[in-house]
Amino acid sequence: MNLQINNLTKTYSNGVKALDHVSLEIKPGMFGLLGPNGAGKSSFMRTIATLQTPSSGEIKFGDIDVLNQPMKLREILGYLPQEFGVYPKMSAIDLLDYFAQLKGITLKTERQNIIKEVLTLTNLYEVRNKSVSGYSGGMKQRFGIAQLLLNNPKLIIVDEPTAGLDPAERHRFLNVLRAISTNHTVIFSTHIVDDIRELCNEIAILNGGKILYKGTMNEGTASLEGKIWVRIIQREDIQKFQAKYNVLSSHFNQDNTMNIRVYANTQPDETFIEASPILEDLYFYSLKNDK
Repeated sequence: MNLQINNLTKTYSNGVKALDHVSLEIKPGMFGLLGPNGAGKSSFMRTIATLQTPSSGEIKFGDIDVLNQPMKLREILGYLPQEFGVYPKMSAIDLLDYFAQLKGITLKTERQNIIKEVLTLTNLYEVRNKSVSGYSGGMKQRFGIAQLLLNNPKLIIVDEPTAGLDPAERHRFLNVLRAISTNHTVIFSTHIVDDIRELCNEIAILNGGKILYKGTMNEGTASLEGKIWVRIIQREDIQKFQAKYNVLSSHFNQDNTMNIRVYANTQPDETFIEASPILEDLYFYSLKNDK
C-alpha cells in the first residue's frame, strides 16, 4: 500500500509553522526523510502516526483516510519515536509477552512463536532473558523494533533512531531496518546523511517544514553532474573561499589543510577538479538553495 500525503500543514499555537504544504507519495520499502535538527521531521512523523492533528491537508494509506480513521491506521502501524520511555526491570521475553497481550494476541503459543521471530530478527534472542533496562542504547533501539513488529504492521515509522549510537550499534540497527523494509513500508527520519545513503533509494529532504527535494538518490545526484568541484586549501583560507564560492561542504585534513566541495555551473578556476556528485552534495545544495 502507498502512503499519500497531500498539502500537509501544521502550525502550532505559538505561531511556529512546522509543516508547510508537504506533499509526498511513499511506496513500500525504505523511504528516507533527511533534514537538519528542527527541520520539521518529528512533527511530520508524529502527524502521520496520528499523535497530533495537522492544521490542514490529508493523509491516506491505501484505503485508510488516516485523519478521519486514526484507530484503523494504528492497528497496522509501528512507531519508534526518538525517545520511547523507561522500561521496568523485566526481561525482554517477558516484556514482549506483555506487549503482545496488549496488542490482542491472546493465544500463548502464537505469542511465543512471534516473540521468538522478532527477537531473532532483531538479533536479541541470545539476550532475551536479560533485563531491557540494562540493555545498551543500540539494543534498546532494536528492542523497540521488536515490540513494534509484534502486530505485523504494514507501516513503520522510525524517527532519528541512530542518534547517540556507537558505530557498531548503528551498523547492527541499520541491518535490522534493512531486513524489515523488504516486507513493510518504512519511513526512516534522520539528520545523518550516511544512514540514508546506506538504506534508502527514495528520499525527501525537509527543512523549515518544506520539501526541498523528493525522488531517488541517483536522480538527485545526477542533477548535479558537472557542477561539483573540489580542491585542497589551507584551513585559514576557508572564509575567503566561502565568500568567493558556493562552498557546499569542507573536511579537515591532518596536515592543516581542508578539502572543499564547491557548486558551480563551470570550473571556478584551473585549481579545481571536477568530482562525482554524492548525496552529501545534494543535501547541502538543497539546504543552501532554500535560503
